[in-house]
Amino acid sequence: RIVNRYDVEGISKSLFEKCIPTVFSEPQSDVATTRRPAAKGAKVFAVEFLPGQFDQRANSASECIQLISQGERPTVASAKLYYLEGKLTDADVEAIKHYVINPVEAREASLSTRKTLKVDYPKPPMVETLTGFGKLTKKQLQDFIDERGLAMDLADIQFCQKYFKGEKRDPTITEIKMIDTYWSDHCRHTTFGTRLENVTIDDAVVKAAFERYLEVRHELGRDEKPVCLMDMGTIGAKYLKSKGILKNLDESEEINACTVKVEVDVNGKDEDWLFLFKNETHNHPTEIEPFGGAATCIGGAIRDPLSGRSYVYQAMRVTGAGDPTVPVSETLTGKLPQRKIVRTAAAGYSSYGNQIGLATGQVDELYHPGYVAKRMEIGAVVGATPASHVRRECPAPGDKIVLLGGRTGRDGIGGATGSSKAHNVESLEKDGAEVQKGNAPTERKLQRLFRREDACRLIKRCNDFGAGGVSVAIGELADGLYIDLNKVPKKYEGLDGTELAISESQERMAVALAPEDVDEFMRYAREENLEATVVAEVTKEPRLRMVWDGETICDVSREFLSSNGAPKHQDVHVEEQGSYQPDFAGDTLEARMRSVVSDLNVASNKGLSERFDSTIGAATVLMPFGGRYQLTPAMAMVAKLPVFGETTTVSGMAWGFNPYLMSENQFTGAYLSVVESVAKLAAAGIDRKAMYLTFQEYFEKLRDVPERWGKPTAAVLGALMAQLDLGIGSIGGKDSMSGSFEDLDVPPTLVSFATGLGSVDDIVSPEFKRPDSQLWLVSPAYKADGVTPDADSFLKVLDFVHEHIGYGVVLSASTPGYGCLAEQLFKSAAGNHIGFGLVNEFAADRLFRLAYGSFVIEVADGTFSPTDREGFHVEYLGGTSAEYKMWVEGQELDLAGLQEAW
Repeated sequence: RIVNRYDVEGISKSLFEKCIPTVFSEPQSDVATTRRPAAKGAKVFAVEFLPGQFDQRANSASECIQLISQGERPTVASAKLYYLEGKLTDADVEAIKHYVINPVEAREASLSTRKTLKVDYPKPPMVETLTGFGKLTKKQLQDFIDERGLAMDLADIQFCQKYFKGEKRDPTITEIKMIDTYWSDHCRHTTFGTRLENVTIDDAVVKAAFERYLEVRHELGRDEKPVCLMDMGTIGAKYLKSKGILKNLDESEEINACTVKVEVDVNGKDEDWLFLFKNETHNHPTEIEPFGGAATCIGGAIRDPLSGRSYVYQAMRVTGAGDPTVPVSETLTGKLPQRKIVRTAAAGYSSYGNQIGLATGQVDELYHPGYVAKRMEIGAVVGATPASHVRRECPAPGDKIVLLGGRTGRDGIGGATGSSKAHNVESLEKDGAEVQKGNAPTERKLQRLFRREDACRLIKRCNDFGAGGVSVAIGELADGLYIDLNKVPKKYEGLDGTELAISESQERMAVALAPEDVDEFMRYAREENLEATVVAEVTKEPRLRMVWDGETICDVSREFLSSNGAPKHQDVHVEEQGSYQPDFAGDTLEARMRSVVSDLNVASNKGLSERFDSTIGAATVLMPFGGRYQLTPAMAMVAKLPVFGETTTVSGMAWGFNPYLMSENQFTGAYLSVVESVAKLAAAGIDRKAMYLTFQEYFEKLRDVPERWGKPTAAVLGALMAQLDLGIGSIGGKDSMSGSFEDLDVPPTLVSFATGLGSVDDIVSPEFKRPDSQLWLVSPAYKADGVTPDADSFLKVLDFVHEHIGYGVVLSASTPGYGCLAEQLFKSAAGNHIGFGLVNEFAADRLFRLAYGSFVIEVADGTFSPTDREGFHVEYLGGTSAEYKMWVEGQELDLAGLQEAW
């Protein structure tokens, strides 16, 4: 049994009694009591959140009581009591506690009656000045890094030492911690900015790509810029823009989300809008605290385009895990069980998205043994807003900075730097403060406020709170800032200046306003029940100053902060790339098909997806699963833009990535990630000319090992070549280089997200629509490796498919991925229980070979008669059938039986 316990302080007994059947219990289903239920032989223990973690049950109860009383908000605490019955030893109970209580977020609570909920917080000590810092030797500096748990390296700390010697003073610990956050991989992409020297490439294809990259650099006049992963990752968009291919970018100093200028049909008239999209990763937080980490992943993804004053209306979730069917007893020491991680993370992401009112259009989880090293948790979102709502100006001296939304606590301190570290068995115990519980109701209020034109038009510049807290979110708004940390609203007392400066407590925004607009903006915030406080002012001198209790605890120059630390140099060795074809074992066609459909990466994840609401907002165009039986997964998520009224304008987003392919060949794997994402989006009906890309890179801790550096180098080059070949630019992305746990590493990972706008009239879904249709395979020519499409041929295929979708003759369209044609044909059949037969000449072996960039299209008989095509192939596959069976090479298989295995 589980009993919810509430402790309340600050209300009368009569009000408490009134709240029992309305706030604390559901009379139809709950038994309410003011005494702890008798154990009757059961083992009992209680669990509560750590102090400072957001407790939504307690917070909501407190708000409800205030609504009833119309008085002051009382203090409420909650806990869960677990009653365990049966023959249990003390060891059994401890094992259950270990599974139930994640020390990163919760602790065992006392069963005794509490006398008060008040906490006497000790007055925090003065911020430490690191006396003698300028005289520390190299060894002492390294010891300092280790003792303080810093993410920066020795060169960075020496760079700091030199700076403060120039300032003729020793730094405070606030300054060191703040600089450590600013220069972390999470905030400043330090690894991607490392200068690559002595690049040795064994693979001929990768070497040719690197030489092409150097030619593009030269053509753009970037020879003096350092060669680095960041340059490789961003130069494709620069090059395509210079050629006039990449258009409509909305460029400004606000770079929290990718933004393009678009025209949107609003009630029959075209209006100028901004379309924003972003992918966010919370791998490290989700690994150590699945619910909170996954919740803040989607929360952080939303806040980036939200800070651009857009309304976020659809999300996608792509995750990577170890095998969740492995017994809990086989969990590695220092790790949470994979089963607990995948279930709790899904609950965290879906809880946050469902509460805030965000439709999750697609949910996919990838399984690879490498993700036991550290889970991958990615959220990708799309947002939009009328262009007239957004004002972008450089804040001027005297402008005020308003902190808007949630209060600050210790939760999240060290998250940016922690996510940049490799981890070991002690991480769960030591890193408890790095993960915060998401507060979806407060972010929902921010969404409501930022959808108001009257409020948004007052904002000169905006930044969301995430990694680095006040120091980064406010610190990035202007070159010169004076921040009064005493004005920062707190969840509780006892926080010192350093904690106030770097806490990542989320659901907060920092907005720059002209002084004369502050009162009006505050009034709008109050109307949305949002707390807003002026905490800083823009100054003329380009320095970041933070004051606490009358003492200046941070005073550093903008130039120094923006240096991103000491320049990093690294040799790179790209080894010979391998090859990959899947091995779906079996001696018969049926055995091989069963091998495909029962593979963890093919098996139906409908149960997982149904934890997420895909229809909030009534704008969803493609349901996550299509057909009468709702079984065929959509190729992409598609939704109408969030206009007030009617629209025919839709956005789509699709992802691409194969961890097994990328493990063998990082270059081809990344190239095909792009191909797969583009093909999926095209199969849904979006024109390639209206597409944009954003990438998620996730690799092992690279250390000082040239061969490890060679993996992301090959991958980023592969993605760059795909951009140049297809004429589709990546205008955003996220990198994480911390996928290691002791001797385990995540598989090389580059997930490509393709997104773009189209018309609702062109959208098609992949499930077979009717019996007696024709099935055609449209495929590009392939290069010598047999898996990479020839670029020109693939572009012709994309145009051919989109052209025929536009003609209205395509009933369904799909593109094969991990499970090849076998997977896609089976899934297309499942949605409406429509079978299919392939022509006798089609060899069964082809069902189990990778076919990225090809399409299966369904057309009504007599509506499609392709002539010979130059540069690509249009091949008659066969037809659909009212019988739920498949026929290949004269063999008949029952699809209902395969569906059971699926």
